[in-house]
Amino acid sequence: MSQAGGQKPAANRMTLQTFKARLGGASKGFKLLKKKRDALKAKFQALLKEIVDTKLKVGEGLKDGAFSLAKAHYASSGDDIASTVIERAKRPSITTKLYPDNVAGVSIPLFKMSYDASKDSSAQTLGVACGGAVINAARETYRKAVVSLVKLASLQTAFHTLDEEIKMTSRRVNALEYVLIPRIEDIIHYITQEMDEQAREEFFRVKKVGRGCASSSSPSLKTEVVEKKKVKLQKEKDEMAAAGKRTEAAIDAPSMLATKKDEDLIF
Repeated sequence: MSQAGGQKPAANRMTLQTFKARLGGASKGFKLLKKKRDALKAKFQALLKEIVDTKLKVGEGLKDGAFSLAKAHYASSGDDIASTVIERAKRPSITTKLYPDNVAGVSIPLFKMSYDASKDSSAQTLGVACGGAVINAARETYRKAVVSLVKLASLQTAFHTLDEEIKMTSRRVNALEYVLIPRIEDIIHYITQEMDEQAREEFFRVKKVGRGCASSSSPSLKTEVVEKKKVKLQKEKDEMAAAGKRTEAAIDAPSMLATKKDEDLIF
């Protein structure tokens, strides 16, 4: 197995420990990124369901607002009140602020709406002569629809951000699982094989050197062993010869029992 540039790593224990540490870090990062991707996917599915419900709610709100506006036009004797509303709208009564939200380490934009009724006082006197209550009801209906629209905008932005983050995290997870970790494992396998081969070569070399030393010193050893055996055999022969002489001398000695019998005495 080769590294970047086509060079093989050095097969030693230091390199092996380095790549084992890299493998441990890559495995730990793979597990953490996989957990992060699963958490993002769970949040993504929850956002998708909430977006569908909010879209339906926005549709209902806009439909109710359009119906209320038609009733307001009817209540004001058919006059177009849009120009009057635009003239009286000096300051916005509804504002939105952007806040960050954190999901599994990912910053997600979150829109929050604030409503100030004091800034809407100029429009409250609209339709005092006729149709004032209907116009206020139409304004309230549209305010609820705007709340739903702001919520939908926040969900859509978070949905898009999560989608991009999930794609990037999935690419990282796949790169670790199918590219980096197998490559490091192959390098570790290569280094282990090389070290085993070096150990076998060293064992064979030492064994061969030992055999060579034994074969070079064998004639003198054999001569010494033969001489020792000869000396031992000669010593045993001498001992046996001396023992035989002593036995023969003991056998040739006159026996007291074998002497001539004394003559009988006659009294």
